Amino acid sequence: MTSTDTRDHMATSAPRAFPAGFVWGSATAAYQVEGAAHDDGRQPSIWDTFCRTPGKVHNGDTGDIAVDQYNRYADDVALMSKIGLQAYRFSVAWPRIQPTGSGPANEKGLDYYERLVDSLLGAGIKPFLTLYHWDLPQPLEDAGGWPERDTAHRFADYAQIVYERLHDRVRSWTTLNEPWCSAFLGYGSGRHAPGRQNEADSIKAAHHLLLGHGEAVTAMRAMHEGDNEFGVTFNLAHASPVTDSAEDADAVRRIHIVQNRLFLDPTLLGEYDDELTTFIDGVAGTEHIHDGDAATIGASLDFLGINYYMPFVVRGGGEPDTVNPSPYSGAQDVAFEYGGRELTAMGWEVDAKTFEEVLTRVARNYPPIPIYVTENGAAYDDYSDPEGNVHDPRRRQYVHDHVGAMHDAMAAGADIRGYFLWSMFDNFEWAEGYAKRFGMVYVDYPTQTRIMKDSAHWYASVIASNSLMPVPVVAEPTAR
Repeated sequence: MTSTDTRDHMATSAPRAFPAGFVWGSATAAYQVEGAAHDDGRQPSIWDTFCRTPGKVHNGDTGDIAVDQYNRYADDVALMSKIGLQAYRFSVAWPRIQPTGSGPANEKGLDYYERLVDSLLGAGIKPFLTLYHWDLPQPLEDAGGWPERDTAHRFADYAQIVYERLHDRVRSWTTLNEPWCSAFLGYGSGRHAPGRQNEADSIKAAHHLLLGHGEAVTAMRAMHEGDNEFGVTFNLAHASPVTDSAEDADAVRRIHIVQNRLFLDPTLLGEYDDELTTFIDGVAGTEHIHDGDAATIGASLDFLGINYYMPFVVRGGGEPDTVNPSPYSGAQDVAFEYGGRELTAMGWEVDAKTFEEVLTRVARNYPPIPIYVTENGAAYDDYSDPEGNVHDPRRRQYVHDHVGAMHDAMAAGADIRGYFLWSMFDNFEWAEGYAKRFGMVYVDYPTQTRIMKDSAHWYASVIASNSLMPVPVVAEPTAR
């Protein structure tokens, strides 16, 4: 291995300030970081099962150990404090709380999250709790999973159990993380757990995820008065056409429906309009949508979480791929093209301007609502050099440019209250296993050693100054 040239030359751009009270944080998810998959009463989730299905996850990796945060949370919180995080977004593992997906709580599971929350509060770090980040208890999937309406009711019951224990210490509650992924990667393309491929089921799953969200918010609000805030997190898409053809324009329209409007409209407007209803009916029928569902889904929200990573360039009118189905049910003839931009290690294109456009589009097209950027980041091929340092200039530049785009969106009227960098740690990256590193903290998986990457040191300066700091201009690390 060859060490990178570390002679930094600061960029000339001046810092851009953020409003007082702006929240700077980072994020993880339970199955990606906790490990302890068989400890203290936890039972399998759909991801435990999926990981053990040959060919589904890179290298046959699992989240059994992950980065062992279940046992190392105190040290991890100390590291968050060293960086200066003001908030930590984490998820609760449903199979730790209700191992079968229903019934009484597993007290040992609740005890763990109580310890984590108390540790965060003791360090002056605000806990942002997500109730569902994809780890459905396997017995609920065996009963039909998210395409079944009963799963929504079970989710609301689970939410009340967690809220009862932690409502007095956790102010910010998110119901779902990226229900598009749960529905369309899980039940449409089968690329994520539970690995099913059924277009109609993916549409039904999307609706029932939103129904569970609405029922959970209504139930939690009714339990305790106070100043707690409730939200939901969507991963929104920006798609542009390859050409000016009608087919390509229609491809953009359908991507916008499936990843954006199908979630934003019922949640923020309390309705499926005629275009959405026609689309849903064409894929799955509408019998799964009951009278009053839209009103339940549209229960009053206090904030919207937005996750964003990359733009899409799309072409329409091609032949559907029946071997590798598109995750965009109802858009199986849409092809995704390379737009000529820089790529991350995930093969995702980088364009911060499209992030600004997504944020301003939400602010322009929907009723005013506070927004948190609940995930944004990039994977690169990081490694520890002989001196024990991890240089990641491309991640630092990516985050700098996207935070700058967020600042521009705020200037254009988007009410953005905070930013959570994905991710705090390198971790289990779903179907990619441990092959892709998103963290600002490097994890040596065999030893569980944590090393702050250059991006973490830079992000600490952003938090300390509450402003977008210039990034050093450095040579790219030499590949091993």
